[in-house]
Amino acid sequence: MAKVSKIVSNQKKIKKANKYDSIRLSLRKKIRDCNIPLKNRMEAIKELQNLGVNYKLRVRNRCWKTGRPRGYLRYFGLSRINFREMAAAGCLPGIRKLS
Repeated sequence: MAKVSKIVSNQKKIKKANKYDSIRLSLRKKIRDCNIPLKNRMEAIKELQNLGVNYKLRVRNRCWKTGRPRGYLRYFGLSRINFREMAAAGCLPGIRKLS
């Protein structure tokens, strides 16, 4: 199981990414629009720079059960280890062991 501090810091990053996502998208749209005057586009660039780092890039995919960052299966939201255990136990619908 991952350290609780790592899981909590990742959750904070997710919150921050969701909070500023709409603002960041509107500013980027404004910057790319050629019909807006250059002065307004430059102001939008400065606002975007003042927002800070893009936290969407800093979010780490983690297993929802244990918080393990490696061997993550995106479709299930589980690590490979937990996926195998749950599939063998029959907890995942539609998944069966092949052999």
